[in-house]
Amino acid sequence: MARVFAHHLRRDMAVLGLCELSLSAVFLGLLSISVHEWVGFTGVSWPAMRSAMGLAGTIAVSIAATAATMGLYRPQICRDPGRMLKTTTITGILASPLILWVSGSSLSGLTVAQMGWVAQVLGVWLTAVLVSRVSFGLLSANGRFTRHILIVADGDGGAHLRALIARHHGPLFAPILGSPATLPAMAGDLRRQRLWGVVVADGVLSAPAMEAILAGRKNGVKIYSDAGFQERHLGRIDPSGAAARDPAVFRPDGERRLSDRTKRVLDVAVSIALLIGTLPVMAVTALAIKLDSPGPVFYRQLRTGLNGRSFTLLKFRSMRADAESGGIPRWAQKQDPRITRIGHFIRQTRIDELPQLLNVLRGDMSVVGPRPERPHFVKELALAIEAYTIRDRVKPGITGWAQVNYPYGASVEDAREKLAYDLYYVKNRGFFLDLLILCSTVRVILFREGAR
Repeated sequence: MARVFAHHLRRDMAVLGLCELSLSAVFLGLLSISVHEWVGFTGVSWPAMRSAMGLAGTIAVSIAATAATMGLYRPQICRDPGRMLKTTTITGILASPLILWVSGSSLSGLTVAQMGWVAQVLGVWLTAVLVSRVSFGLLSANGRFTRHILIVADGDGGAHLRALIARHHGPLFAPILGSPATLPAMAGDLRRQRLWGVVVADGVLSAPAMEAILAGRKNGVKIYSDAGFQERHLGRIDPSGAAARDPAVFRPDGERRLSDRTKRVLDVAVSIALLIGTLPVMAVTALAIKLDSPGPVFYRQLRTGLNGRSFTLLKFRSMRADAESGGIPRWAQKQDPRITRIGHFIRQTRIDELPQLLNVLRGDMSVVGPRPERPHFVKELALAIEAYTIRDRVKPGITGWAQVNYPYGASVEDAREKLAYDLYYVKNRGFFLDLLILCSTVRVILFREGAR
């Protein structure tokens, strides 16, 4: 994994993205030269050449950023041709105005020439994507990107880790289950068995097993603990693992004072900008809710925030006014009959979350952070799940690392899985990870991932 600030990026996806960026930049450079009739290297003006390549590079970066935001470099997309086609199409549509703006064209009063230029740029970019994806697919089929790892574990720990790896990475890792008893027989031979790494999932290794691992490390085999592998390659910290119970893992809040103040300034700026930009949408939504079903437009609910303090969360009402007439909090379920017609749409598109921007302005929430839960569920989950209250060390957010990596949760087990991502965020939070989450949120909203 390539480490960027405190976060790890998948190396194979990063390589794929750089290849597509470079290839599209070269192709777009050739297109720019041909469009401006700079044919033949002997007659090329070097300032004009630099201008053409600069424009090509800027356009290539703009489209690549749009593609990354749409999730085109996620392993799940690469393995699903239908989803990849859909994502590529949406990327092209969203990138079109950006292409015109970068090219110095007006976004109003489009001419046939301008539309033709956008079509040519997108055609060239699609060609670069096709070439790189076919090449990537052939290399992946030959196992060039596959890393064979041995998971050393007793009991069900190894099977659970293998399932997590399959969900996150698919063919990138080829896990093999083993036990501490099998290691001594493999001493000094780990590399010859084409093992990329060994993950010690649990238990204490015997002296012979430890010798086998050290011999493998000398020969270039990577060695990970279960917790280290999950954090580095899966972007999660297991709530039941030793890392979640180690106070040294999470930096003291005082060390983040400057970054937290900077984040507060960004929260205010982003929330004001989004409130202004989405004001027409919120006005139409309020009217639609009022016409659709009796009851208030807004829904106020008590939630748990920073350091366990309660605050009143503001949302657009998406359920019937009597949704909890018995006074007992209930999880939202799939096809929940309490959800209104308008409520179904605004939950799918996340429009119901927009009033929370006022909570951000008041300082109750951040734009990015763990999902704020109701006090009733917090008490229940804190008793059932280890380390659950660690997520309260940061402000809750409208979106977060757990929200973009795991679907909507409606059970204790779902909460445990989401907590693993929340713990990762608490430990590794920073500007780059927040930016990555915000970009991923655009994808989640457009493709309606995990909404109920």
